[in-house]
Amino acid sequence: MDLGIAGRRAAVAAASKGLGFAVAQALAGEGVRVAVCGRRADTIEAAAARIGSDAVPIVADVSSPAGASGFVRDAQAALGGIDILVANAGGPPPGNFASVTVDQYLDAFELNCRSTIAMCYAAVPSMRTQRWGRVLAITSIAVRQPIPTLILSNTARAGVTGFLKTLAREVAADGVTVNSLLPGLHATERIAALHGGGGDPAAGIPAGVIGDPTDFGSVAAFLCSEHAGYLTGTALAVDGGADAALI
Repeated sequence: MDLGIAGRRAAVAAASKGLGFAVAQALAGEGVRVAVCGRRADTIEAAAARIGSDAVPIVADVSSPAGASGFVRDAQAALGGIDILVANAGGPPPGNFASVTVDQYLDAFELNCRSTIAMCYAAVPSMRTQRWGRVLAITSIAVRQPIPTLILSNTARAGVTGFLKTLAREVAADGVTVNSLLPGLHATERIAALHGGGGDPAAGIPAGVIGDPTDFGSVAAFLCSEHAGYLTGTALAVDGGADAALI
């Protein structure tokens, strides 16, 4: 299927590896010009080289609003504008109510809530002006079903989901869609770190396996496509059926 986005311009945050890289690679495969960011020049330049010659590497730390909005501005300058924004960032450290401090919630909100909000403030106005845009945030299945020992991520990602839903309703008439993808377990470095203590990470997943980041990228590319223009305000789980909620 031709997704109808060849020649579009995308900024994909935190794309040196993991799901961010998979999304950037999928978009590039559809003919989208992609700007990607990471905190280290060597890793993001290597990622851009793997994506293809049209990928633009940008060194940026999106864990703060300033770094996040700075990445979008740099991507706009490099590409001549942005049609697609993929907001993404790493996750905060694991912990539970007894082990984390109040101050750690502020850091988590900076990383997984305010950074996405800042990227939207930098990217969405021009999308509204041109009357076409796609905003896609990579959050977590935790916004539907909190994950034990990830209280910081559960809290911050639920907050940004409320922002995204509200934004979607405000900009829908301008041709801009706003959605989020809720990944379950996928074969990324973060999952390996969180589940490196033994046991079967696929236990409890109806599909019987953990996800392939390439498949996740394909889902993301569709949500950014011309065909998905009437799909907005949605938080879509990509988790092999692990989420047990009815809606």
